[in-house]
Amino acid sequence: MRRRFDEHEIRDVRSLDGAWLFCTDGDGAGEKLGWAKALPKGQKVTVPGVWNTQLGLLQYEGAAWYQKEFYTNGGCLRFCFDAVMTEARVYLDGEPLGEHYGGFCRFELIARDVTPGYHTLTVRVDNRFDEHSIPQKKVDWYHYGGITRGVSVERLSGICVLYQKLDYTLSPDLTSASAAFTLELYNAEKRKKSTRVRVLLNDLEVYRDEIAVSAGETVTIKTPAFTVENVSLWDTDAPNLYSVTVLTDTDDLRDRVGFRLIEARDGAIFLNHRRVELRGINRHEEHPDWGMAFPQGLMERDLDIILEAGCNTVRGSHYPNSRVFLDMLDERGVLFWSEIPIWGCGFAPETLADPVIIARGLEMHREMVRHYYNHPAIVIWGMHNEIRADLPESVEMSRQYYHYLKENGGNRIVTYAANHPMEDICLAYCDMISINKYLGWYPQKGVSTHYTETWRDFLDQFRKRRAELGMEQKPVVMGEFGGAGIYGHHTFDHVKGTEEYQADLLGFCLELFHADPMMAGTYVWQFADIRTAPEMGLDRARGYNNKGIVNEYRKPKAAYFAVREAYLKFAKESEK
Repeated sequence: MRRRFDEHEIRDVRSLDGAWLFCTDGDGAGEKLGWAKALPKGQKVTVPGVWNTQLGLLQYEGAAWYQKEFYTNGGCLRFCFDAVMTEARVYLDGEPLGEHYGGFCRFELIARDVTPGYHTLTVRVDNRFDEHSIPQKKVDWYHYGGITRGVSVERLSGICVLYQKLDYTLSPDLTSASAAFTLELYNAEKRKKSTRVRVLLNDLEVYRDEIAVSAGETVTIKTPAFTVENVSLWDTDAPNLYSVTVLTDTDDLRDRVGFRLIEARDGAIFLNHRRVELRGINRHEEHPDWGMAFPQGLMERDLDIILEAGCNTVRGSHYPNSRVFLDMLDERGVLFWSEIPIWGCGFAPETLADPVIIARGLEMHREMVRHYYNHPAIVIWGMHNEIRADLPESVEMSRQYYHYLKENGGNRIVTYAANHPMEDICLAYCDMISINKYLGWYPQKGVSTHYTETWRDFLDQFRKRRAELGMEQKPVVMGEFGGAGIYGHHTFDHVKGTEEYQADLLGFCLELFHADPMMAGTYVWQFADIRTAPEMGLDRARGYNNKGIVNEYRKPKAAYFAVREAYLKFAKESEK
């Protein structure tokens, strides 16, 4: 199951997960050699998966091929890939079917008039980087490659529902909502057809019409507005969800939605008119044994550990997370910050101005919004992380992305993570100021390594700058902060890299930020230790970013308990 519920009851859906043939293509000759039709002798691997967890392929970057034979009754087939890292070219029986760039969002490809019988699906995957890549090669996570999330084939019949989303506006007292659905319908047949279209919200029919669609055509329709009375709001302590069912004469699409209002105003964050303090953690969807092909059982365990620590929000660092993880957050009332993988360390000024980069980033935002729009847990869209925000090129990129997300992203706060906020000139293009700062960990020229006064001085300086910019109404959160602690490394002394130093640093920072009226919340960096890319050029012990409050196998460090103590205390205070 790729979601926490069945998306279809009528449509014929078959999972293609499991055993695939696989071989690497280090010299890039596979296409000329006809591998799209038949691979040379390869090995069997499991999809979803990453090739870097196979023996001998840990550091392999380049092209690799996956191939699977499957049986179908034929007709119009839709192939759905939840994520391929990073560039995919897809072939059906050796013929090009389509391609996709970007490693973290779903894409679908349709093949018409497929004959009944056995067929071969082949995917060429390439995880290399160039000057137009998002992210760039220098990132603080690992360059995994592979088909990292599920694959399925759907047999489309008649007029099918390819997509739906719900837009709504809550009444001022939040007791009712004016709502409308946007639907995409596709005619899988060889001639023009008409169908009855029905939309049900919690089994109550809110739309019915007769629609005609030409053969092979996709049409977009928006339903008339309807009113939802006595709305059961989605909230952190009451994550109420509504079922959505879209039906045609031959097809269906099912989803879940939630009604809620998120606002960044008056220097604070408000959920359903209630002020909330963000008690957050940054989480990479990565594990040393599975890479980014993350098992659902481990997602549930991660979430249990995170909630046990007193968190009410997670930042998906630094890319869209699996849809099934978002389903879990929807069910459990956890707020989520979703962003695209523009990670700034590798983005030179010319890269920020590159029209290919800007267009790819905009397309990644479109995909993220399209596939995650209905999740009430997503309350924050993130545009980019730690780019050089003191450049006019950054202003232009931020302006484009901000306006796109405000116009198309629904009721969400739009932000980006700034690591040099005193020099930042992009702050007009965010609803919430998000700061990444590692005082007490990375040395700074002319700054004391003793972090207590250094942190207090920084907050005072930024408070003045925020006032000078006339942005006192914008809430401020710490998007990242912390330091590394090697699991099991203890000392009686206050030494960097020990569990004690990391715990003391995080405990001090959380109390300091919580007491500051400027701050609306915190996102500790980070949940678990992660494997990192050698191109970072930093002295990462063990080849890992060791700033997790649990290690890569989810064993708690002293920092976990320091964070838990602080967050549970803050939560109790908020109840008074």
